Amino acid sequence: MKENVLSLLDQNTKLYGERIALGKRNKYGWKELTYKGLGLLTKQFASYLITDLQMQKGERLAILSESMPEMGACLFAAVISGMVTVPLDNKLTIYELVSILSSCQPSVLAVSQANLEKGLELQKKIESIKHIIIMDEPRYDSEYPSLYTLPSGRECKWRHRSLRDTALIIYTSGTTGAPKGVQTTFGNMTTQVLEMSKILPEILPHENVNLLSILPMNHLFELTVGFSTFLNRGSSIFYPQSLKPKDVLGDMREKKIDFMIVVPAFLKLLKNTIEADIRMLPTEEKLLFERSYAAAEYITDYSIKRQLFRSILAKFGGNFYGFMTGGAPLDPTVGEFFERIGIKVFQCYGLSETSPIISVDRGDDRKLMSVGPVLDSYDAKIDEETGELMVKGPSVMKGYYNNPEKTAEVLEADGWLHTGDIGEFDSDGRLYITGRIKNMIVLSGGKKVFPEEVEAVLEGDLNFAEVCVFGATRTSGAKDGTEEIMTVVVPTEEVMKKYSNEDELESFIVHEVKNLSVQLAPYKRPVNIVVRKEPLPRTATRKVKRNVVKEQTLAQHV
Repeated sequence: MKENVLSLLDQNTKLYGERIALGKRNKYGWKELTYKGLGLLTKQFASYLITDLQMQKGERLAILSESMPEMGACLFAAVISGMVTVPLDNKLTIYELVSILSSCQPSVLAVSQANLEKGLELQKKIESIKHIIIMDEPRYDSEYPSLYTLPSGRECKWRHRSLRDTALIIYTSGTTGAPKGVQTTFGNMTTQVLEMSKILPEILPHENVNLLSILPMNHLFELTVGFSTFLNRGSSIFYPQSLKPKDVLGDMREKKIDFMIVVPAFLKLLKNTIEADIRMLPTEEKLLFERSYAAAEYITDYSIKRQLFRSILAKFGGNFYGFMTGGAPLDPTVGEFFERIGIKVFQCYGLSETSPIISVDRGDDRKLMSVGPVLDSYDAKIDEETGELMVKGPSVMKGYYNNPEKTAEVLEADGWLHTGDIGEFDSDGRLYITGRIKNMIVLSGGKKVFPEEVEAVLEGDLNFAEVCVFGATRTSGAKDGTEEIMTVVVPTEEVMKKYSNEDELESFIVHEVKNLSVQLAPYKRPVNIVVRKEPLPRTATRKVKRNVVKEQTLAQHV
């Protein structure tokens, strides 16, 4: 039924049958599921959840895996069986995952073979996890059921879900006392997919698209757009084994990829790879590229640009058309590079709390500094006092799971959501994001880190009197313009007396921070560690003035 987009499986199985739905490269080649095969695997798992495991409507199914075709079967089986899906970031530590799973209390944990040991360790710590299912092909001696060893050929009745029911819980924070799980409803997902399907003709030239997916499936950008929207169109979605640009380009050529959904950091890496190849060219060819690149600034016809740079586009497989990018700000010079060589770049903006897309820049008059007009289903306004963008509409989340206090902080009773971002609109209705009110740090890959999470871990050290974490913007190198995690530590009086030598004190603090940081996923670990001897500036209510600490620290250390 088109009305409930997550139940599109039945119609698509009939419509697209033997067409490849999902595929992943592994060491043996490509493991692929057709639309028909995806439907069969889904029903097999849904039947097992309902009949064998006796799962009740509303119970949680958590997924701990790298992206793979079987993840699609798990998501759809959860829909059929009435369960709520909790996709997890498989790069999180046990410590972080325990915090999340303690919040959502799943009954079933679906894991890839590569994450089985982690899953078993989690089952010992989380009483609610009664069953572990392996998603991919099990090892021959496995004692755990796999999607491929479940009874087949059984039918099961779909459990009715209303548009207000929660489809997914997406956790945006792991280690603080109350992790924030965004409840995304079927109505949220349906609205997003229908809205994105409506504007895709302005983005893609044809229907049958081969998509290469490099974003993790616990990322709502991937789940809503890269997975649900493109499957709804009958596209074929492929997952690479490696994210190294040369390997990705190889997969693009082999699978004749048309389109990709990425974060800006990947585009920057890809641009650097192409430019490195250009530098290796003979002098004449290098000069020819430079002349063509300069001339391309004034060419508006993409077919001419593509002809001009056909040798570079051949590295992408010849079919490649464009990128949709979101999750972090796009460096305009990176977008300009791809646009000039004939590859279109469509910038998006959104939040997990908005399922996630709020706006997409599309059409022929795109502006690389803008994130485009908001989707039709939204009302949007700028708060006159703070400049904060606020949105309202059917894609706005139901609230944070079991966390009414945090929900009330961002979601007003009349439905307006505080985005935490400072924005402005131009006369054509295009949105520009100019800053953030939130403390959230956005890393170059689009990963979001909450300073409070890192602080909660570091404050456990008795040698630290105070800790403050914030994002510091890089001003040089390949990551110029992106944020890194900076930590300021005020040691206790005892530690400062013990290590009177500045170098010894710094060495000790850095060692302590690094030891504690193993509790965090690698991307959340502080990159810059600064020792401060004076107390941190605080408000009358004893809150650390984070912005003041940041200004003072950067003035002294940059």
